[in-house]
Parts: sequence; C-alpha cells; structure tokens
Amino acid sequence: MQERVFLPNKQINDDLLKGSFETPWWYLAWMGLFAALTLWGVFAFGYAINKGLGVTGLNRPIMWGFFLTDFIFWVGISHAGVMLSAILRLAKAEWRRPATRAAELLTVLSLMVSALHPIFHLGRPWRFYWPFPYDFSRGIWPDVRSPLVWDPHAIFTYLIGSTLFVIIALIPDIAVLRDKTKGVAKVFYGALAMGWRGTPRQWKIQIVAGFLLSGLLLPVFVSVHSIVAWDFAVNIGTEGWHVTIFAPYFVIGAVHSGVSGVVTMLILLKWMFKWDDYIRQEHLESLAKLLIVIATVWFYFFFLEFIFALYNLEDQEIALRELQAFTWPYNLIAFVFLFFGYLIPVPLWLFRRVRRNWVAMFITSIMVNIGMWCERFLIIVPGLARKTNFNFSWGSYTPSWVEISIVVACFSLIFLLIMSFAKVFPLIPLFDIKEGQTLSDDIQIGKRTVPALRVEE
Repeated sequence: MQERVFLPNKQINDDLLKGSFETPWWYLAWMGLFAALTLWGVFAFGYAINKGLGVTGLNRPIMWGFFLTDFIFWVGISHAGVMLSAILRLAKAEWRRPATRAAELLTVLSLMVSALHPIFHLGRPWRFYWPFPYDFSRGIWPDVRSPLVWDPHAIFTYLIGSTLFVIIALIPDIAVLRDKTKGVAKVFYGALAMGWRGTPRQWKIQIVAGFLLSGLLLPVFVSVHSIVAWDFAVNIGTEGWHVTIFAPYFVIGAVHSGVSGVVTMLILLKWMFKWDDYIRQEHLESLAKLLIVIATVWFYFFFLEFIFALYNLEDQEIALRELQAFTWPYNLIAFVFLFFGYLIPVPLWLFRRVRRNWVAMFITSIMVNIGMWCERFLIIVPGLARKTNFNFSWGSYTPSWVEISIVVACFSLIFLLIMSFAKVFPLIPLFDIKEGQTLSDDIQIGKRTVPALRVEE
C-alpha cells in the first residue's frame, strides 16, 4: 500500500475551484447544446398551452404517459442526496465525502424539475395552485385525504429541506471563494457567505445544523416517494396499481436510481475536471457495493409485486402481466427494464475489476437509470391501456413530439443547471475533503484500509 500523502490546503482549493475560474471550450459547447435543447422544450410546452393537451399522445383511457413517468423518475433520482449525504453522514461513512455535494445538488435539481411535470400535465397550467386548500370560500374543495393533494406538500417540504442542506454545507466554501475573488464577485460571494469567518462557534453551529437536517430529512425522504406510490395504490379501478407494497417498492427503487445517477455524475466530473486525487477507485468501489445491496432489495420487492399480482389468479391481473411480457412494444420495454435495471449491472458489480473500472461503472450506472425509467413506464401505461373493472375501456398510447421534446428538455435542464452550479460553486466540498484529511490518517473502506488522499498513483 502506498504511503499516505497529505495535500496542502492551497492545492485543494486550487484544484476544486478550478471550474469557477477557468472556462474551457468544451464547457461552452455543452452549455450551448443543453441550452438549445431546453429552449426547444420551452417552445414545445408553449405550443401545448396554445393548442391544448390534444397535441400530446394522451387520450382516454391513458391520461398518464411520459409526463408522469418522468415525474416519478426525477422524484426517485432526488433520493440520492439523503441516501448519500444524510444517512451516510449519520453513519460516519468517510468515503462519502467527495460524493455528498453532487448528491445534494442532484436532489435539489431533480425535485425542481419533477415539480414541473404535473404542471405540464395540466390542461390549464396557470391554475397549478388548485391542489392546495388555499380558499375554501371559493368552492374549491380538494380532498385532503387524497395522496394527490399530499404530493405537492411533501415535494415542496423535501425541496426546502434539501435546499437548506446544500446551503448550510456550502457556506464555508463560499467564504473561500469570497477571499479569492475581487470586485463584483467578491461582493456576491461575501453576501452569500453571511459573515463566515471560521470561528469555533460558527463551525459548531454549522455541524449541528447539518446533523439536525440529516435527521429531519429522513422521514420526509421516506414519505415523498411513499406518497407518490399511494397515488397508484389507492386506485382500485386499474389493474396492477392497487398493491400494498408499492410504498417500500417505490422508495427502494428511487434510491437505486438515485445512487446510480450520482455514480454517473461523479465519473463525469472526474473526467471533465481531472479530479483524480479526489474521486478515486475506492470511492467508486464503495458506491458499487452499496448499489449491489440496494438493487437486490429492490429486485426482491419487484418479485413480490409480480407474484402478489398473480397469486389470486384474477383474469384481469393475468391479462395485464401477459400484456407487459408478451405484447409489443411493452415486451421490449420489459426486457430493457429487467436486464438494464438489474440482470446486467448487478452481476457485473460483484467483480472487483468492474467496480474499479471507470468506463464499466459509467455504462452500467446509465443502464440502471434507463431500466428504472422503463419500469416507471410499465407501471403507468399498460394498466391504463386495459381498464376492465368499470367500463372495459381499452386504448393505446404513442407519445407525440411535444412530450418527447419536453422530456428531453428536462434532462438537458438538469445538466445545464449542474454545469452552471459548477461554474459558480465547487462541486466537491472543500472543507469535507480537508476534514477527512485532518481527522483520520486512514479511511476504512470495507475490510481494507486505504490512503485517505494522495497526490499520485
């Protein structure tokens, strides 16, 4: 094992703040591409407002399609922040340090984008506030017992808590930027630093606030995707939805897709900013081991959900599973979902050489989220396509260019916001890296002790 080498604080600052002071050509090229795709999505949404929801592929009985699939997907991605930052912070897992801010940022941005999708889905998006019981005197009486009313409250509570989590952890790093800049930038960072000077009292308050928010976000973390699951589970008129285990099934699936999204993001950051000394193979291997456990638990719930549906031998449930497994194009989507979501990546992650291979982990983490997006689609559309409990209303669904454009724009918007954040703030927490270097000579990862930080291989 290589002897441990400490990096000086100045080098850590220079390496991790490089993105705030340098603008390479590839950064501008990618920003231009993502901005163009986002603007095209804005145009598609404006077109839908002008013409109505008829320009989408939504129609009776399939009134939920790409928009709601994407909504569930992004709420799922948002669970990475609490899983990697809050839970692992409370568990004092040292290897979490380079991944915490990326996970927290992905949480906030995913929640922001997911909150847009119900607005896309509304025929009159300017009345987005109707789910809130804001004024009973006007005769608007939303059913406060419905998960559809709980959804916006839970998501905005989670968004506020996650945003506070990011801001509190970011304040010491903003103070470093304040001290390294001049002019307008210094005034900007100075205002955001809120008088941070690194006194013992300030550090104590910052650490206590981080742990308190970690604990407070845990019940919200569980409730958000549970409520999304109850949107389906309380519906007794659609086959495949009225399932009692949907809440834990959705929560663990959300963590699976969220942590995989963080792996993808960390590898991209390592390649773009050349952070080889901060995002290392040991961190990648630990995330892969975590994913093996999470994915296996999720697959167990998927197996239970499938078996429960067939246990009573109801004709409607059997017909739905046949539709998902043997009817085009749902059978192709089911194949991609199973193989990309679990059967290909998890067996590969059992091998240490794969877990420590950047390209292999990058590809498999993307495969997981492709599979998990397909899983959300298979939950929503096939059940609506064969509604038999009340009126035997059958139909088909083909997404229009409007829906596809808006979904692509939402993915582009996430990348655009991440790269914009990276230009203003460090994506790896400076003081987390310094703290890990100072408090421990070695970081224990599994059964092996590895150097906490190193300058060269």
